[in-house]
Amino acid sequence: MKNTALLLSALLIAGVASAAQTTPAAKPAPAKPAATKSAVKPATVKTHDVEAEVVSADTKASTLTIKGEKENAILKVDASAASQLKAVKAGEKVTLTCRDNDKGEHEAITHIVAVKAKTTASVKK
Repeated sequence: MKNTALLLSALLIAGVASAAQTTPAAKPAPAKPAATKSAVKPATVKTHDVEAEVVSADTKASTLTIKGEKENAILKVDASAASQLKAVKAGEKVTLTCRDNDKGEHEAITHIVAVKAKTTASVKK
């Protein structure tokens, strides 16, 4: 009888100990909202300005040929600068805004502005 009481006590203690060690069922983590297009930031566009002399402008092909130090360069003109390309004439000095890719390579001209000739006339007082 003593052995039975001891055995039941041991089982009771083991049952209580195992019940204390079990953790309640974990609650599922709340679902994260799906990323929307507005939440994603667009990559920054790298641009630089170049002053150049125009050799020729081709509105049909959307290209601009500029005078280079060793050889002329033919550059692609973006749709945003197509209307400005129509006004460019050979021999004219222009400032070009060029868009670059992530590697720093030239992709297209995005803006064309004619450089105004500087006047050297002085005003007499």
